[in-house]
Amino acid sequence: MNKLPMHKRVMILNMLIEGMSMRSISRTVGVSINTVSKLLVEAGEACAAYHNETVRNVNARRVQCDEIWSFVYAKDKNVKTAKAAPDGAGDVWTWTAIEADSKMILAYEVGDRSAQTAIEFMDDLRARLANRVQLTTDGHRAYLEAVESAFGGNVDFAQLVELYGETPGNKRHEKKYSPAECTGTKKRRVEGNPDMKEVSTSYVERQNLTMRMGMRRFTRLTNGFSKKLENHLHMLSLYFVHYNFVRIHKSLKVTPAMAAGVSDTLHDMEWIVSLIDARAPAPKKRGPYKKRQPEISK
Repeated sequence: MNKLPMHKRVMILNMLIEGMSMRSISRTVGVSINTVSKLLVEAGEACAAYHNETVRNVNARRVQCDEIWSFVYAKDKNVKTAKAAPDGAGDVWTWTAIEADSKMILAYEVGDRSAQTAIEFMDDLRARLANRVQLTTDGHRAYLEAVESAFGGNVDFAQLVELYGETPGNKRHEKKYSPAECTGTKKRRVEGNPDMKEVSTSYVERQNLTMRMGMRRFTRLTNGFSKKLENHLHMLSLYFVHYNFVRIHKSLKVTPAMAAGVSDTLHDMEWIVSLIDARAPAPKKRGPYKKRQPEISK
């Protein structure tokens, strides 16, 4: 089986991380779009498995959670009239949990914005923590039941509720493209004894911006959105492992995983390729070659 050279696979993965579209990558590198797609799937599966196995028993102090919107194939309102919409088409929310000190992404969940997805997200987050933490979320009501279900009373939980006024100008086109003005915030203690001075979602919201800038699938008002839910998940898995273990954080001078004590090694993109190769099935042994005897005509 032919295998793409290491330097080309590294180039493709770097371009995906930097937000290039898959067809742009295929033209730039000189490979087929199927090759790019296959490598994304392999990288996503390898990275998802590595994150699930490695990010465990993390010592954390302050954890911030938020959700970011995107869509697959078409927005919810257009799915019914879309031609050949695949399973998973429509609005998709990515829930993320970041540790405020190390800036490490501890957990993520992809789904809708329902209470069920919130419960799955919080259960996953709780399973990755080694100690009691101070947890801050926005005012989304789904967090209340989810945090109680996952942590019980073993958490210092507060919500930061943002208050919004009218959209600037109060015009239809400005409502579509401009966010409403945030007129203030309200801190609310929910569980335990959180330090109200440290109740904030600024780091996780900045991470949301990094995701929109780094992944073309999240960029608004473009045609770069995901066409398949599976590829959306694979790109997120690749992005989070690269962010945690490969990318040096500008203020920390190390990767978030190193700052959190999860890793003591600075990895590179060739390491991610090695994760892919480690999961590849071993080549089958070929049997002994038997020379074919010529047929004798009768």
